[in-house]
Amino acid sequence: MTSRLNPYLGFRDDARQAMEFYQSVFGGDLHLGTFAEMHASNDPADADKIMHGQLETPNGYLIMGSDTPSSMQYSSTSNISVSLSGDDADDLRRFFAGLSEGGTVLEPLTKAPWGDEFGMLTDRFGVTWLVNVAGA
Repeated sequence: MTSRLNPYLGFRDDARQAMEFYQSVFGGDLHLGTFAEMHASNDPADADKIMHGQLETPNGYLIMGSDTPSSMQYSSTSNISVSLSGDDADDLRRFFAGLSEGGTVLEPLTKAPWGDEFGMLTDRFGVTWLVNVAGA
């Protein structure tokens, strides 16, 4: 079996909305399981929260996410960003535009000093994305 590295995003109460948003941007198959469905919490407040979400996209991306249970501390700050890069300019530009809807563009997608197109944004769920389109 091949090893994979993929982001696992943490949310307080909006993992379902976030994962559905990412599916609208990237496409693909989304599977969501709640704490109740997975018998992972006895707290009724957690029943409908997402215990595990997984999005597999046509591009081969694998994005996972979950809500933080009520019994655990949630930190909304992180020193991690999700990076998208490659040479499919149309897809990457479309992803940048989609992810920025309702979010904050930190650096517009423009020609960078190293010759590629580069942009940064924080989406509406607080996740920072870096997008790099390889130059010719």
